[in-house]
Amino acid sequence: MSTVMDFTKQLNDFSTTFEQLAKVYDHSVQHSEQMENAINSYSHWITDKHHESFWADKELERSTDFEQLVLNLRQQSSLCVAIMEKYRAMKLQQGEVEIADYFKNIEECIEKEFGSFHVTSDSKVLLIGSGAFPMTPLLIARRTGAQVVGIDIDDEAIGLGQAVVETLGAGLRIHLQKALVQELAYTKEATHIIFSSTVAMKYDILDQLYSLTNEHVIVAMRYGNGLKSLFNYPQQATDHQKWRLVDNILRPDDVFDIALYQKASHAG
Repeated sequence: MSTVMDFTKQLNDFSTTFEQLAKVYDHSVQHSEQMENAINSYSHWITDKHHESFWADKELERSTDFEQLVLNLRQQSSLCVAIMEKYRAMKLQQGEVEIADYFKNIEECIEKEFGSFHVTSDSKVLLIGSGAFPMTPLLIARRTGAQVVGIDIDDEAIGLGQAVVETLGAGLRIHLQKALVQELAYTKEATHIIFSSTVAMKYDILDQLYSLTNEHVIVAMRYGNGLKSLFNYPQQATDHQKWRLVDNILRPDDVFDIALYQKASHAG
């Protein structure tokens, strides 16, 4: 790729591909290989440093068309990730356990999710946006023994996710359910809360969580700014009287970064 025009064309091509792949999803694994190839290609593209200068040029233009393309790509890629998780969950039920490059990247991110705010066996973790293949609950519960609750608003994702947990996490303290944060008594008990990067309204929910959570809770907000905002909802400012940013874990080779928040009264 040698020009900004080439850069924009590639983004439009990705947008078209994602739109087509989302439309053909039929609750079977029929198009799973095409989806996996598209998401893996996009993941590598997003983390390619050579594209950052073209992104900077496009941002300076402040083009309405480009801004709309970014919004569309963010929404479409998030939808396609959700569908790819469903494909992976269905494949697991059929005995296939291969891990796509995208999932490997996510699992590497999970390793350092909370920085110095470690999860232990006494922790109570809440994941907002658990999806159909709940890797985060499985990895956290297996490696720390912590109790993990995952919530999602997608009935199909919850059903597939429960089947994944039964297959890969038998005996682990993991519970998935379709619910909103305000509907869970567990929200008040949670010591650690994680937001999936593909939750669109995550900062609105964070604001809502202020009155629903205990004073010592740690919140890990997965986000993507700059080029990564093509694949994630970006970081936003918070009400400093409620939430303070206490750490920002930047991971140049991963598809999202992680902002850690504490309540203002307890942030250093």
